[in-house]
Amino acid sequence: MHMTSTERTDKALRAIADSGAEGARIFTQVYTASALAAAAAADARAAAGITLGPLDGRIVSIKDLFDVAGEATTAGSKVLRDAPPAEKDAVIVQRLRAAGAILIGKTNMTEFAFSGIGINPHYGTPGNAQDVTRIPGGSSAGAGVAVARGMCEIAIGSDTGGSIRIPSAFNGVTGFKPTQARVSREGAFPLSFSLDTVGPLAKDVLDCAQTDAVLSGQTWQPLAQRAVAGLRIGVPRGLLFTQVDEQVLAAFEQAVAALQSAQARVSDAALDDLLSAPFRLQEKGTLIAAEAAHVHGALLAAGKENELDALVLSRLRRGETIAAPHYVAVQQARAQLQPQLDAAIADFDILALPTVPVVAPSIASLDDEDTFHRTNMLVLRNPSVFNFYDLPAVSLPLPRQAGAMPVGLMLVGKRNGDRELLAVATALEQLLQAQG
Repeated sequence: MHMTSTERTDKALRAIADSGAEGARIFTQVYTASALAAAAAADARAAAGITLGPLDGRIVSIKDLFDVAGEATTAGSKVLRDAPPAEKDAVIVQRLRAAGAILIGKTNMTEFAFSGIGINPHYGTPGNAQDVTRIPGGSSAGAGVAVARGMCEIAIGSDTGGSIRIPSAFNGVTGFKPTQARVSREGAFPLSFSLDTVGPLAKDVLDCAQTDAVLSGQTWQPLAQRAVAGLRIGVPRGLLFTQVDEQVLAAFEQAVAALQSAQARVSDAALDDLLSAPFRLQEKGTLIAAEAAHVHGALLAAGKENELDALVLSRLRRGETIAAPHYVAVQQARAQLQPQLDAAIADFDILALPTVPVVAPSIASLDDEDTFHRTNMLVLRNPSVFNFYDLPAVSLPLPRQAGAMPVGLMLVGKRNGDRELLAVATALEQLLQAQG
């Protein structure tokens, strides 16, 4: 049955309210009045036969690091609660409003977006949509849960090392990380200038593609139709397939078998030297840690470290120790390696691998700091490689048994080939849904 924007918005707001304290952990702000007003305006346009585009009347949440005029941008941190209010909306917020999107609220996140786990001691940790005792994935923690639980139709997140794709994989939704330059980051609180990207989480690839068009300031054009038969798919077995849960590997291999049955040309890709390079190069410190230490230098100098999440603080402190020659060397090596990987994957349409090597662990299991950091590194491992190489990537939910934890399939495309990747992802999505 067709529902109006007002009816769908009311339903989403009720889902947030009915979840009680959990809703307050998923959303840091809920825009009840303005969302209902935007929904009524969308319904009035629809009744008059007017549309502002594919997101007109769609319910969208934004991660709590995007500026909204008149509000402090807290980026998941209590230390920023009293920051000066933003003077104007972030560029992507402006574009969403202009496209008729209904902004329902801001979703919770890891403090300063600095972890792939999703734990937040200041505003609470959203429980996984499948099992609230497990982590949501981060840093766009509330975003993945909100989409999966029907609290919004589309969520806007950021992805520096997997922060869109990890919560998508853990909560059973679809997430898209674009080529970095595709979407403006103006008005987005930074983690890493070199690696931050902005993109959507949603129930399917079409919603992600239409949202990407709005975020990138492009007029929506339908994606090209791609057949699975004949697709050249590379599977980069090696490092990124180590420490993989049995459930994750089984789901991945079932997907590969389905692709082969549909006559996709699936072959192993010998890329381990290139895909392991980001880890070898950054053993003495990461680009993210160095740049985050710069971003938060004044805060750390002001002696407010006791107000920060200790797990985030330890990573910021590590960033302060990274020597400038090392940082420059990593940047120079990255610039040289990117065209090498581009050449190595030129004969493939996409790469395919597990988004995250494990299913979401329990929140309680990460109480120990060493376990937390070790798990965080493992969760970030696969997606972060493709931030380093600035390649667009999609996480698709794989078919699963009722009650099983979600598993994500990551598809990686070519730099600036974002729409082609989304077209291929649509074809694979349809195949996987038929298998499920």
